[in-house]
Amino acid sequence: MLNQVTLVGRLTKKPELRYTLEGKAVLNVTLALNRHYKNSAGQYDADFVLCTLWNKAAENTAKYCTRGSILGVVGKIQTRNYENQDGKKVYVTEVVADSVKFLGGKPSEDRVLHTT
Repeated sequence: MLNQVTLVGRLTKKPELRYTLEGKAVLNVTLALNRHYKNSAGQYDADFVLCTLWNKAAENTAKYCTRGSILGVVGKIQTRNYENQDGKKVYVTEVVADSVKFLGGKPSEDRVLHTT
């Protein structure tokens, strides 16, 4: 079976890098993906997709990107679940990145960086 996703979107907030107990870098980011059509109010809606980056991709994204940076992400959709503080099971669907490309940021930043 094929499970591959390609996304291009803007970071919704400044990335916050974390490390697992084993010392692996991990970064959870949300990408805002604009839809290509207007809604009934004449506005473009957006979809918000949770992405998880690991190791160097996580470290480099946290170092070089900020809120509004444009990322290209290639990865796979995965689901997981956990119990929250109230003891309720929470289900999460996310894109686990295989590669990340930095496609731009603020207008003054004309750079393209690649990381995998």
